Amino acid sequence: MSANDYLRNKIRPSFLEGLDAEPAPEPATPAKAEFRCVEPRFTLERDVVMSAELKQQLAEAVAKIEHYRTIYIEWGFATADPAGKGTILNFYGPPGTGKTLTAEAFAGSLGKKIMLVSIADLESKFMGDTAKNIASVFRSAQAEDAVLFFDEADTLLGKRLSSVTQGIDNEVNAMRSTLLIELERHEGVVIFATNFAKNYDAAFVSRISQHVGFELPGEPERQAIWAKLLVPGIPLADARETLLRSATQLSAGLSGREMRTCMRLALAKAVRIPDQPALAQAHLQDAIEQVASAMAQMQAHGGKTNTPTLEAARTLLGVR
Repeated sequence: MSANDYLRNKIRPSFLEGLDAEPAPEPATPAKAEFRCVEPRFTLERDVVMSAELKQQLAEAVAKIEHYRTIYIEWGFATADPAGKGTILNFYGPPGTGKTLTAEAFAGSLGKKIMLVSIADLESKFMGDTAKNIASVFRSAQAEDAVLFFDEADTLLGKRLSSVTQGIDNEVNAMRSTLLIELERHEGVVIFATNFAKNYDAAFVSRISQHVGFELPGEPERQAIWAKLLVPGIPLADARETLLRSATQLSAGLSGREMRTCMRLALAKAVRIPDQPALAQAHLQDAIEQVASAMAQMQAHGGKTNTPTLEAARTLLGVR
């Protein structure tokens, strides 16, 4: 994919059109972007199913933030790491593996608000305003001591692009320069999330405090996810343990998001049963096969999906 194609896939068309075209007259006072902090709905301990390795990495990140005074002041580490008051985390991994949920839960466990930001929130058709919006985001987060979360961060942190117009090149470089400056001086928590960490520019990679990898759930994690999805109010036609065991085995290679989709489909099948609707093992199996089939067909038509998910779909459906 060319650099132009990459940009146009990731950034709203109106933004690029404004950069490619001749500068248009600006209003006397361009609309100012507003960014809001919200209370997290989740915590790590209560709501996130994690592998032991992921749990340890996040616990260490929390400890560094909560025990800043001990590490940096009492133990004197601030003399060696004067910029250590800020924490920059990078959550990377396949789609649907819980990066956004975990970011919100991370803020919840710290007792902080969270500000969720995407490129669509930052971009402006007015030259220079995108960089101003980035600075505004950091000021707002600092004022409320909120965790700042950037989704699809590869759009912001990507490598320098070539073969683009000078207007686009200048604007993208201004965005990234501003972001680098803000990251250097920010004293709060910033979390980036991406499905494409390999696209990050080295200048940003070196400034990230901790890279946290997210993987498709293993068997213990899948069982825990199904246990959360199988809420107590759902009437069951088969034993709960039978449903959990079957769903865990059949869903190998699926992400947590895809498993939730399977449960939605299974419940829709169950509720249509006359007289006494109840969830049965067959409903879950049909739903998992339906999702796996869709993944395989999307891949066949050029859609993108996780390789492990595709392999699971092929195995389940007997497609090679």
